[in-house]
Amino acid sequence: MSPYLPVTADQIAESAIAAAEAGAAVLHLHARVPETGAPSQDPAHYAAFLPRIHAATDAIVNITTGGGLGMSMEARIAPAVQAAPELASLNMGSFNFNISAAEKGCRDPQPWEVGYLRGTRDLIMSNTFTQIETVLARLSETGTRFEFECYDTGHLYNLAHFADRGLVKPPFFVQAIFGVTGAQGTDPENLMHMRATAVRLFGDDHLLSVLGAGRSQFPLVTMGAILGGHVRVGLEDNLYIAKGQLAESNAQMVTKMRRILEDLGHEIATPDEARAILGTKGRDKVCFG
Repeated sequence: MSPYLPVTADQIAESAIAAAEAGAAVLHLHARVPETGAPSQDPAHYAAFLPRIHAATDAIVNITTGGGLGMSMEARIAPAVQAAPELASLNMGSFNFNISAAEKGCRDPQPWEVGYLRGTRDLIMSNTFTQIETVLARLSETGTRFEFECYDTGHLYNLAHFADRGLVKPPFFVQAIFGVTGAQGTDPENLMHMRATAVRLFGDDHLLSVLGAGRSQFPLVTMGAILGGHVRVGLEDNLYIAKGQLAESNAQMVTKMRRILEDLGHEIATPDEARAILGTKGRDKVCFG
């Protein structure tokens, strides 16, 4: 675990607020057990920082339903059910999720980390059709929309399945994810294929964003932006700001990405512009203000 990863409620709030000030329109949030840094989906841990973030910034709050590896779906969705955010992430299929190689890079690992990482060699991230449908129903009741996390092309077809059944409504915010062992790699050709498939399935009814894990984060998300997509960066996906240099904050990563995009002639969306693009319900309709 990086020494710069926010763990306590104060650290998470400060990191999120700084990222928003640097230009992030959407804040994708996870919680941790403050004493150890282990992943937590305890709604109380989220409640300790969500109001502060809401009071200090108008960025869109996006709560994970991926949670920590090995958690039940009921545990994974509990914070989003309670907080009713504008956005929640939703993995669109089951797959092998292996991050055990990260053990080699651990510096002074916490007691829970080594077992957690090694355990992913025998882990299936469960997102069955029944589970996905349950999440869609539970969170849609509160007006929450979704960041559909797609780790493989088949996950796009899963999303199309739910769209055909009328269980999700456009625009579909598709987060194409590359670089997790057990799913698609970071080859540029994979991004082109994901983009072409999304266009074929959803036409103008989708928004494509790109997430590159590890060292491929900045090159791959930049490619996604050049292709007309949106970008996601942060310490969840990559711990380094440059080769061999740990990123000191999420804000530092947002600042770097913003500079790259603006140098390429792109405009950075404000939170309210992002709300209009994504069709969210508005910050006044969440349950943590």
